[in-house]
Amino acid sequence: MTRLIVAAGGGGDAVAASMVDAALYGDSGSPAVILTYAWDRLLVDPVPGPRGPDDFKGLAPLTRSVWAVPPTARPIAPAGSTLPRLASELPHTFALIDPRHGAEGVAHQITSLVHHLNPESIDLLDVGGDILAKGDEPTLRSPLADALTLSACSQLGACVRLLIAGPGLDGEIPAEDLADRMGPPALTLTSKHIEPISSVLEWHPSEATGMLAAAARGVRGLCEVRDAGLPVPLTDQSATLHEASLDQALHRNELARALLTTKTLTEAEQHSREICGCSEIDYERNKASRRATQPAHKLDPGRTLHRLDEFEAAARRRGITHTTFRRLTEALGFDGKQRQPLRDLLISRRPLQYEAPLWRISGDA
Repeated sequence: MTRLIVAAGGGGDAVAASMVDAALYGDSGSPAVILTYAWDRLLVDPVPGPRGPDDFKGLAPLTRSVWAVPPTARPIAPAGSTLPRLASELPHTFALIDPRHGAEGVAHQITSLVHHLNPESIDLLDVGGDILAKGDEPTLRSPLADALTLSACSQLGACVRLLIAGPGLDGEIPAEDLADRMGPPALTLTSKHIEPISSVLEWHPSEATGMLAAAARGVRGLCEVRDAGLPVPLTDQSATLHEASLDQALHRNELARALLTTKTLTEAEQHSREICGCSEIDYERNKASRRATQPAHKLDPGRTLHRLDEFEAAARRRGITHTTFRRLTEALGFDGKQRQPLRDLLISRRPLQYEAPLWRISGDA
C-alpha cells in the first residue's frame, strides 16, 4: 500500500507534496508517489508549456500511460526540468502528468495509476489556492494547469481529498477571499516539517513553495514575487494546510467544468482564453519571445550589488520586506543560467539578508 499525491500545478507543487506527505504521514510506510506536471518557469525550462514523455530520455514506465521520472532521466534540449534532480534528492517516486490529451487523457492516466498502485489515499494538492478560483478573478494568472487536474480528479471513481497549502501564496487569489472556500486549518507547518526538503530549497526556483517553507520557519512580512513584482503577505495563515470540497471546487471553477470532455491541450487552452481571458502558455510564449531579443547582463559583482541596492531602495518604498531569488534574477536583468550564481554571490556577500529560502530586503535607508 502507498499514497498518491497529485501536484495540481506542477513546478513547486511537487516539492510541497513531499513536504505535506512528511507532515501528514511521517514515517508511516513508504513515501508517496507524486504525480506532477513537468512544467517549470522559463528560468528553468525555456520552452513554453508543459513537457511530455517525448521531451525526456530515460523515463521508466509505471503503466501504459504513466511514466516515472528517475534521477537518471534527462530532458531533451532545449527543454529543462527540475524533476530528475528532485527524484535524486527526495525519496518519492515522481510520475509525469501528460496533458497533451486534455482532461480526459489526464483522468485516464490517474485512473491507470490508481489501478496499478491501489493507494490507501489520493490527495490533490495546490499551493496558494487558485484551484478554488471561479475563473473571472482579475488577479488570476495561471488557471489552466490547476483546472486540468481538478477536472481530471473529479472524474475518478475514487475518493480524492483536495488540500490547499499556504492560502494566497501564489499571488493570484488573496487569502481572505479563500476563507469561505475551504475548511479550517488541518495542520500548521513548522520548521520541523521543512527539514526533509531543506536541501531542495537551496536550488529549486518555486516561489510559492519557497514562501510556504519560509512561513513555516517563522518569516513574516510582505514578499515581492514574479517578474511583475506582486506583493504577497507572509502571515501566520501562510503556513497552514486546509481541506476543501472537491465537488464544490469543480462547481465553482467554470474552466474546470468546461475542460471535462477535452481531448487535447490545444482545446483546453482555448477554453482558458474564452473563460478566464488568458492561458499561461500564451504568457510564456510571449515572454520567451521577448527574452530572445533581450540579452542578459553580465554577472559583475560590483555592478550587481549596485543594482541590488537600487532595487532594494525602491522595494522599501513599496513596503516590501522580502523577495525571491526568481524575482531578483529577473529584476536585475539576468537569465535562468545566472540565477544560481547570483544567489551564491548575494549570500556570500550579504549572508545576514538570507532568510532561507528568501532574500530579506535591507533595512538601510
